[in-house]
Amino acid sequence: QVQLVESGGGLVQAGGSMRLSCAASGLTFSRYAMGWFRQAPGKEREFVAAISRSGISTYYAESVKGRFTISRDSAKKTVYLRMNTLKPEDTAVYYCAAADRSSGSTFAYDYGYWGQGTQVTVSS
Repeated sequence: QVQLVESGGGLVQAGGSMRLSCAASGLTFSRYAMGWFRQAPGKEREFVAAISRSGISTYYAESVKGRFTISRDSAKKTVYLRMNTLKPEDTAVYYCAAADRSSGSTFAYDYGYWGQGTQVTVSS
């Protein structure tokens, strides 16, 4: 049974930093590209960042480029999202996802497994 469990969310002031973690189990982690998506209240789920299964290639939404960094640790079967210079518009539920493919994807439909999400709230 595949599980993706996010952690690290919470409340932070604008300009602050936060690191999200996503621990994977029940799958061969090295086979999967990983991604982060987010969904704000009243909005559709949107792509944030992705990383190839090798960890060599990364992909970012324009809105977070230069502020967020995605990384992965194969030994720990964990993917991270480091978020710096947070803005109130970054407030959302953040979801981790796994795609059985080599390269990361910006499309939610490419991801077969999803976590339950973790809330990130950025106060102004």
